[in-house]
Order: sequence, then C-alpha cells, then structure tokens
Amino acid sequence: MAKQANFETALHTLEEVVDSLENADLSLEDALSTFEQGVASAVRCQKLLQKVETQVEILLKKQDKTFTTEKFQE
Repeated sequence: MAKQANFETALHTLEEVVDSLENADLSLEDALSTFEQGVASAVRCQKLLQKVETQVEILLKKQDKTFTTEKFQE
C-alpha cells in the first residue's frame, strides 16, 4: 500500500491477504510479508472507520416538525 488507500481498497487488500494466507502455499518469508501487508490494511480500515464514526450525526425530528442533528453516541 504505497499510497493511502480508501476504505474499499484497504478492505479488498485485507480480504486478498486472508485468502492468500488460507489457501496459498507460501514460504515462511512470503507468509510473513503477506501478514504484515494484512495488518497494515486492517489498521488503515480501522483508522478510516474511526474517522467516519466521529463524523456521523443523527437527524432527529422535533415535536414542532423541524429537524436537528446531534453527534452519534455509542
């Protein structure tokens, strides 16, 4: 992942890594390198999800039929 991947690209890379580790006959060195790539993709996905989580707002309808937003709380 030379450049910063978007979420979909990072997730696709992670899926390919998992598939490769589960199904390919890799040498120890190749398996370690592939695993490291997967960890990097997983970290990227987690960071992007955290960023989105802080941006999510809930749209609420008030009793007077107007709308307001508030930050999403877990």
